[in-house]
Amino acid sequence: MNLTISGHHLEVTPALRNYVTSKLDRITRHFDQVVDVRVLLTVEKQKEKERRQRAECNIHVKGNDMFAESSHEDLYAAVDELMDKLDRQVVRHKDKVQDHHHEAAKRLI
Repeated sequence: MNLTISGHHLEVTPALRNYVTSKLDRITRHFDQVVDVRVLLTVEKQKEKERRQRAECNIHVKGNDMFAESSHEDLYAAVDELMDKLDRQVVRHKDKVQDHHHEAAKRLI
């Protein structure tokens, strides 16, 4: 899995990097065919303090690309909300991809 964590108007500290990677473990636990993950952490210069810290993530899995974003006044809370959204998307994708082995209906001739 290729992991890229970058910051815009923000320095990605080792603590922040460790926090994001520990949260990403939850996604790889549900679905192990993750090819590429790109996380962008941003501090926007808005007048109001709410929704100023933003986290975005692009995930490339086998057969699909997923995107989610989250904004919050605290960057760690934005990352938590982002991982919740991505987790739901990954679980939904996994359910679609799984082969459920339904038997074909028998035809009466």
